[in-house]
Amino acid sequence: MANRTCGVLLIGDVVGQAGLRALTLVLPKLIRRYSPALTVVNGENADSGFGLSPENVAAIYSAGADVITTGNHVWQHKEIQEMLEGDERILRPGNYPGRLPGSGAVVCDSKSGRIAVLHLQGRSRMPVIDCPFRKARELLRELKGRYEVAVCDFHAEATDEKEALASYLDGQIAALVGTHTHVQTADERILPKGTAYITDLGMTGPNGSVIGFRSDISIQRSLTQMPFKNEVSNNPATVHGVYVAVDPERGLADRIERIAEEPGV
Repeated sequence: MANRTCGVLLIGDVVGQAGLRALTLVLPKLIRRYSPALTVVNGENADSGFGLSPENVAAIYSAGADVITTGNHVWQHKEIQEMLEGDERILRPGNYPGRLPGSGAVVCDSKSGRIAVLHLQGRSRMPVIDCPFRKARELLRELKGRYEVAVCDFHAEATDEKEALASYLDGQIAALVGTHTHVQTADERILPKGTAYITDLGMTGPNGSVIGFRSDISIQRSLTQMPFKNEVSNNPATVHGVYVAVDPERGLADRIERIAEEPGV
C-alpha cells in the first residue's frame, strides 16, 4: 500500500433536508481537510426522517460519500430496495434474515488499498433479526484476503450491545462506530487490540431538535401519548462523525478524532 496512513471518514445519520444541506456544504471541506481514503455516510433518515430516496442517494454521493450505510428504515421505499441490487456501495444491515435485496458488506479500492465496509444492526430494542456477532464473523470470513482495512457501522440502540460487539471484534477490524441514536457520544477511543470505537457518531441533522424532529411535536407526543406524526425540524444542522487514522500494515487504528461541524465554520 502506497500511503503510510489510511484515513477513513465516517459520518452519522443524515436527517431530512436540513441534514442534506449541511452535508452538501460541510463534507467537501472535511474531505479536503483529512484527505481520507474512504468516506462512509449513514443515510438512514435522509428522506423526511425515515428512509432514503434515490434523490437522497444522488445528493449524498454528490457531497463526496463513497459508501452509504442505512439501518432499520432502509425498507421504507421500494425504489431503494431496487437500488440495493444494482449499487453495491449502498449497504443494508447484513444480518437481516432471508433472501433480501442488497448486501451488508462491500470492498472498495482506494488510494490506500482495499477497504472493507461492514454494516450490521443491533437486536436490543430493535426489530428481531439475525445475530450481529455471528454475522460479523461470517462476513469477515467471506471477505478474508480481499481487503487490508475493515470498518463497521453498527446501527443499534443499546450502548452495551455496541460496546460488546466492538470488544468481540477488537483487533480484527480498524474501527467500529455506532449509529442510530442520533446523539454523538464522547467516548471515542482505541480499544486494547487496536480497534477504534465510538458508541454513536451522532446525526447530521437539525440543531435544537429532538433527535432531528420538531421539539414542539415531540413534547406533545410525550405529554399526551397521542401518536402525532413527527416532522423533521428545519433548523440549521450540524455534521457529526469521526475521522479514523489507520496503520495499513496492521489494519488497525492509530487515532480517532470526533467531528462536529456546522456549515460556515
